[in-house]
Amino acid sequence: MLSTRVLNRTYLRRQLLAERIPRPAAEIVEHLVAVQGQESDSPYLGLWARSSDFRMEELTGLLHDRTVVRSGLLRGTQHLSSGADYRWLRPTLQPALERMAGRAGRLGGCDPDAFEKAGREIIAEGVLTRPEIARRLAARFPEADLGELHFVVHLRFALLHPPPAGTWGHRGRIGCVLAEDWLGGPLAEADAETLVLRYLAAFGPASVKDVQVWSGLTRLAALMKELRPRLRVFRDEKGIELYDLPDAPIDDEDRPAPVVFLPEFDNAVLGHADRSRILHPDDRRLVMPGWSIVRPTVLVDGFAAATWERKGARIEISSFRPVASADRSEVEAEAARLIGFVAPGSEPEIVWA
Repeated sequence: MLSTRVLNRTYLRRQLLAERIPRPAAEIVEHLVAVQGQESDSPYLGLWARSSDFRMEELTGLLHDRTVVRSGLLRGTQHLSSGADYRWLRPTLQPALERMAGRAGRLGGCDPDAFEKAGREIIAEGVLTRPEIARRLAARFPEADLGELHFVVHLRFALLHPPPAGTWGHRGRIGCVLAEDWLGGPLAEADAETLVLRYLAAFGPASVKDVQVWSGLTRLAALMKELRPRLRVFRDEKGIELYDLPDAPIDDEDRPAPVVFLPEFDNAVLGHADRSRILHPDDRRLVMPGWSIVRPTVLVDGFAAATWERKGARIEISSFRPVASADRSEVEAEAARLIGFVAPGSEPEIVWA
């Protein structure tokens, strides 16, 4: 049996949040399988929280040279992954994305194969936005609802969003290209086994439900049963089975944990169905007040204790857990370092709400 505190310390280590050491950004992205990129700035902040020498230009360069790509992946939301991982990751997740797209119902009865062919022809014409692609498809398939087509295009086609989309501060047009064209070759076969093993390396120990909620895939119990002889199996305090890689480290519950500022939608907060290893269940509604909102959080002693918001060089911290005076000083110091990263040369202003 693993206590919640042991799971917390283990999770910090797996998420590369137990301590900052020099790590290439591309290596971090690959370790995490896919980095939440719903907001363009979030991956930069998430990488900064995990690496001692990360610079903004490093990730921007990886996006431009196609080492890292941005696309709708886990649960249909925007993520960054390595280009190499995307080749097998997108086909593995496609059944879940197809289910979300509601292939037949959302297309208003038009022929799915004809829709697929027409969509690929349109997208291949150049870098277009999703609304532009949807309008051109609607002209060919008037029986389909234009509003639904935006959603279907996002989920049905393996599209990448080339820079400047996904770069720091970008708030403008988001273009789409076919993944095969951007990466210079066809996608690979689906590989659910690799998905599960890679997930456990960065998020384990974890239950079947945890893997399913993180990925959006369903019916993984049979695969986990097949993999079971190659895995270690623990239980949490509720008696739920947790699977893990046989040689993955389990951390000591007394290991000190640094203060960490996580961006909105960070992987560490969204990695499980049961998020109690990092977020107290009673606090979940404060961090996730709506289905499409995941606020930036501050980890104190390994657990989410506050949310934060930045405007220029000002950071406002709203605590929902008691923060001791010594921890409060560490929170303020880390907030000042964050301002030094995003607004170098500015005088940081730290405010407690």
